[in-house]
Amino acid sequence: MAENVDKVEKNFHLDQPFANDKGFYLKGSNDLSWGMKKHLANIFDPKSGNTVMFAFDHGYFMGPATGLERLDLLLPELAPYMDCMMGTRGMMRTCLPPECVANKGIALRVSAGSSMIQDDLSHEVVNVDIDDAIRMNADCMAVQVFIGADGQLESLDNVNQVINAGMAYDIPTMGVTAVGKDMERTSRYFELATRIIAEMGVQIVKTYQCDEFEKVVAGCPVPIVVAGGKKLAEPDALALAYDVMRKGAHGVDMGRNIFQSPHPVEMAKAIRMIVHEGATDKEAWEFYQDATH
Repeated sequence: MAENVDKVEKNFHLDQPFANDKGFYLKGSNDLSWGMKKHLANIFDPKSGNTVMFAFDHGYFMGPATGLERLDLLLPELAPYMDCMMGTRGMMRTCLPPECVANKGIALRVSAGSSMIQDDLSHEVVNVDIDDAIRMNADCMAVQVFIGADGQLESLDNVNQVINAGMAYDIPTMGVTAVGKDMERTSRYFELATRIIAEMGVQIVKTYQCDEFEKVVAGCPVPIVVAGGKKLAEPDALALAYDVMRKGAHGVDMGRNIFQSPHPVEMAKAIRMIVHEGATDKEAWEFYQDATH
């Protein structure tokens, strides 16, 4: 029976907006509890409906990644320009002063495991329990999900554990689409991966840009935040942000494209112009050039 599922051409109805949108401004969140909505409102700006997220959790498998050697110096500098900070509990508690994230979202990384010295990063465990997520005032719990990898079943078990715990205490879960060295980066793959993660019950999906990205968005009933991935030239990173936002993403997480930029604060401001003000990539690039010269 499963063999016949994809033999009929898909119709994503790209000309029609998401339908269950009465009562709350964020996609797929209409029927969530008050507590869930409050956490999501801390992450996604109520005016634009979007978020600029800043991930600094790379060290949990890479060690001191380039640009993240001194988070105690970097995080207070960048926090004012972010809507949501995404990191591990160790780095948040040691390097992110609480006063820097007043009125900002906290995305707490709760899965961990393999490191760069291993060939396969897909075998992770849930390393933060719900009690510590509550103590951290987390607005969402982030779990890496490896669709199509050797550790797929383990990571699906991880995300389901976290979703179930989060539902008991009204804390959203963000499923993070992992892209390993042997995984596809096609629209078909991301349509599959984001939909599977959403079907598990997460409230946010973080994924990557791809061809026909608008179909990925249409097929996923919760907000998508797009990761910037590897460091790009500044105009290319801004073009990526503009492309995914105009195709329906609810935000970006430009990590390396901000902290590895020669002017990270100005880059963050340029990204905000695209995400919250509807600026084009060319307008944001002009701002960046003017601000750095």
